[in-house]
Amino acid sequence: MSIVYGPLKPADAARCAELEAQLFPGDDPWPERAFLAELSAKHIRYVAARDGDKLVGYAGIARLGRKKPYEYEIHTIGVDPAYQGRGIGKRMLTDLLEPVGDGAVFLEVRTDNVPAIKLYESFGFVNVGLRRRYYRVSGADAYTMRREAPSPARQ
Repeated sequence: MSIVYGPLKPADAARCAELEAQLFPGDDPWPERAFLAELSAKHIRYVAARDGDKLVGYAGIARLGRKKPYEYEIHTIGVDPAYQGRGIGKRMLTDLLEPVGDGAVFLEVRTDNVPAIKLYESFGFVNVGLRRRYYRVSGADAYTMRREAPSPARQ
């Protein structure tokens, strides 16, 4: 397996929507137009993982606020089920967090998505709250997780 990482492109939106339908079937998966809107937004950045010409993963983060220190919110991370467990999500999360600098990062994750929770915890995210029925279609709950900005001594 030779996975190549780089920016997600508008031409990838249909494949992202296809993966969303596989990964989040009961939780209102994002359609192609949602990915196109995300990719055209000024302060949102997406990364992609590709196996040859095949998109096998995507991840996005948004910068919030107008003044430093900014906060960030991870919007989504998805990996093709056939490629899960190979470190692709970890690498994409690393790429998303690298330019964040001194900003805190937030995300929501289903309370029953243990692999994702463990991944986020390995990056220093902690559970800071519960959002009941966050996923409207399924009614599933989500944890809100936060990663504090690294202290100057840790950078």
